[in-house]
Amino acid sequence: MVDGGKQSVLGIQISVVDYAAATAKIMERARLRQPMAVSALAVHGLMSGVLDPELKFRLNRFDLLCPDGQPVRWAVNWMSKTRLTDRVYGPLLTLHICEAAAREGLGIFLFGSSAEVLAKLETSLAARFPKLNIAGRQPSRFRKATADEVAQDVETIRISGASIVLVGLGCPRQEVWAFEMREALSVPVLAVGAAFDFHAGSLPMAPSWMQRAGLEWVFRLWQEPARLWKRYFYLNPLYVGGVFLQVTGLKRFEPASDKQPAKPMRFG
Repeated sequence: MVDGGKQSVLGIQISVVDYAAATAKIMERARLRQPMAVSALAVHGLMSGVLDPELKFRLNRFDLLCPDGQPVRWAVNWMSKTRLTDRVYGPLLTLHICEAAAREGLGIFLFGSSAEVLAKLETSLAARFPKLNIAGRQPSRFRKATADEVAQDVETIRISGASIVLVGLGCPRQEVWAFEMREALSVPVLAVGAAFDFHAGSLPMAPSWMQRAGLEWVFRLWQEPARLWKRYFYLNPLYVGGVFLQVTGLKRFEPASDKQPAKPMRFG
């Protein structure tokens, strides 16, 4: 188990953890029903925080920001004394958490994506983990939720008895939701992104060799070019340049951000 605290990558505080440490931390909070905000950040999520001071404020107040992408893991290893041998990939972390929750009899709640994807996801998880208690599910409204709808969602999740909430709203919407709902739900809230689509069978995962080589973005760009081209062709070069400046000491990236969100953002 590796737990090396946090390492700033371009001013975003990434948790230096492996799957075992991340799972242990989340399950400890779940048992105690204590609030926790968790996300697994690849380059896109990290750079979204670098470019948006309000998102940076939120991300650096997460309890756990796992190094999802290989380029993020590489940067952590270059900048810290801890040597992570693998990333903490959101979809795989999801399976680790579901396995642990099934073993311990703790319920999970699925929030986000479409009703169709959630139905397929529930079927897939139930087949993989027969003892898993899926306490409830709520598809996205694909628009900003009203204050009453947010209150209703919180009540629905709390009444379900779920000890863990998995959120699939897409980055960075899901991170905003996790940050704002953490205290109200008083359980671990995990932003897991494409995990819903992957495990529901709606999107294929990149081959293992591409994932290990840090080339998953190429596979995903080929799958969804219209949606993802700007993300990869704009943010990836910015990330590489920023990491070079930080590693060589040519620029300091401060984690602190005083840009508090002006008002809550409600996604549902």
